[in-house]
Formats: sequence, structure tokens, C-alpha cells
Amino acid sequence: MTALNFSGSSYEDCHFCRVMPKRAPCVSDPRIEKILTFCEHDIETPHGVLHVTMRGVPKGNRPVILTYHDIGLNHKSCFNTLFNYEDMQEITQHFAVVHVDAPGQQEGAPPFPSGYRYPTMEEMAEMLPSVMTQLKFLCRVNSVIGIGVGAGAYILSLFALNNPTLVEGLVLINVDPCAEGWIDWAASKVIVTAADELTDNQELIQTYRLHIAQDINQDNLALFCGSYQYRRDLEIERPIVGLNEATVNTLTCPALLVVGDTSPAVEAVVECNSRLNPTKTTLLKMADCGGLPQVVQPGKLAEAFKYFLQGMGYSTPPPPWVQPVLRGLSVASKATESSC
Repeated sequence: MTALNFSGSSYEDCHFCRVMPKRAPCVSDPRIEKILTFCEHDIETPHGVLHVTMRGVPKGNRPVILTYHDIGLNHKSCFNTLFNYEDMQEITQHFAVVHVDAPGQQEGAPPFPSGYRYPTMEEMAEMLPSVMTQLKFLCRVNSVIGIGVGAGAYILSLFALNNPTLVEGLVLINVDPCAEGWIDWAASKVIVTAADELTDNQELIQTYRLHIAQDINQDNLALFCGSYQYRRDLEIERPIVGLNEATVNTLTCPALLVVGDTSPAVEAVVECNSRLNPTKTTLLKMADCGGLPQVVQPGKLAEAFKYFLQGMGYSTPPPPWVQPVLRGLSVASKATESSC
């Protein structure tokens, strides 16, 4: 797979250049639509190569949905259940989706060479502007709505703090804004909790066990865990009206914080909620759910995400089979009004 470097004139190294003009193309071009329906890239960034998978075609001036997975997972094992859910597919008819895999965490990733220094959490957040550079060149996308889980939620939070104009909204699942001290209990409990909540589904348990053992390079996984373990505090603070709104370090975009009511991350998510602007932040504690809400409760999460998008001003039209019914109701309503 070709590595794409977006510093200078290296667009010539990209295999898209054979069908794309020098300037950003119009996505109505059928050649571009065919490419963008599903494509994978290895993107060169200032801190190494990042594996990215894009699904769908960006719609107008809408942002894309950008996801970032948790430790022990990749974009497929973390998000496939959610994005394959029927209600979520209705949403993605109107938004393109970009899945980001942390360095070396994608399926079939080769081991890093001896002595390789894995990027810190801050550096992984600094890799994402290179993804935005590609999106802007390919399809004139200027912003994203992020969905992150665990370590991925932390990385997207850093990205939004450093690049507020690039992030329109965030869905943060099991986010922990605190430094290494909190990892002592979180790291030891997350796999146990996931297993506990899935005890009635032995097939799903076996699927995740095989995924961790077979699909992810164990040495690479250990490096990712190490970076998360030594993360720093996000140092975000709830703004006080009339005092420090313009100077306080906090997320400026709307945020939906999600956690299962039996998840070990409950305390951390509540702590994060206490540090954010209450007028822009919603905390969703999902009942009968542990550390994997996107897997165990995809329907509830998809519904919450739909309302979140509506709150941001992005409505999703009803599915095609509903539209004739709505038109019929509209005609009947007008007829009733005219007879009155």
C-alpha cells in the first residue's frame, strides 16, 4: 500500500493522482465517487504512518465522521457493530466516515523495528491534521465530527483542544481526562468488565479473544498501551460565565459523553463532564451496559448520536420507505385544512 506524504509536492506519490486533477476535485465526478466509496490509505505524518479507512462520499459541505478506537481493538472490532446497525446506516447515508487505526494496530500490521519509539498520545493527536490535509485535497472536507472510545476518545479530545476549528462535535465513550494515576484501576478492569457483561454470549467473547490474539500485533499493542499509560492530564477546566470563557482551556465544540452504568470508566467520565462547558456537554449513562456500549447497545447509541447531530443542526431525512407515507399525510392535512 502506498504511503501518502502531504508535505510539499509528494501528492505525486499518491495513486489517486492518476484520476484526479491537481486541485481538489468535485465529488460529483463519478470517477472520484467510485474511489471514495471505500478506500484505505497509509498516510505519512510528522510522527509516522497512520492507517486510515474511508467509507462513503462526503455530502456537500457536511463534516465527515472520524472514529478512533480503544486499546486492544482496531476500527473494525471497535466500531463495526455500531456502523453496521440499521439506524446508524441511515445516518451514514448522509455522512462519509473515516476510521483511523492507531499506529501499528490495524489488522496485519507489521512489527515495528527494534528501537522504534512509539508516538506519545500528544503526538498521535498531532498526526490527525495530516488526515485532514488529505480529506481537504480529496473532497474539500474542512471539519469532522469525532467518535472515540477510551484511548481514542482521549486522542480526539487533544485534537479538538489543539485544532478547535477542525472539530464540529465529539462523541466521547469512556473518556478519561486524567493522567497516569487513574490507569492503575482502569487497565486492570476494562478487559474483565467487558468479559463480565458478555458472559451470556460465549461466541462474542471468543471473537474478541481471537481478535486480540490473532489480528493485532502483540508487541505493537504493548507500545500503544505504554503511551496511554503515561498520558498527561488534559488540563481542561469548566468555564465560568463572565469570568474566564475566553481564556479557559476546554472543549469549545458540542460533546456527548457516553458510559455504561456498570463500566469501570464511570468515575472518569463524570470527572470529564465536570470539567466541560455544561451548555455544550451532554452526559449519557447507558443502563444495563458495561465497558462496550457501542457493541452491547448499538441501537441506543445510534439513537443518541442521531439526536446529537440534530442538536448541531444536521437533520437526517427519513428512510425512502417512510417518505411516501409522509407525503400522503401532508396531502391529507392540506385537504383537511382547505375544507375547514
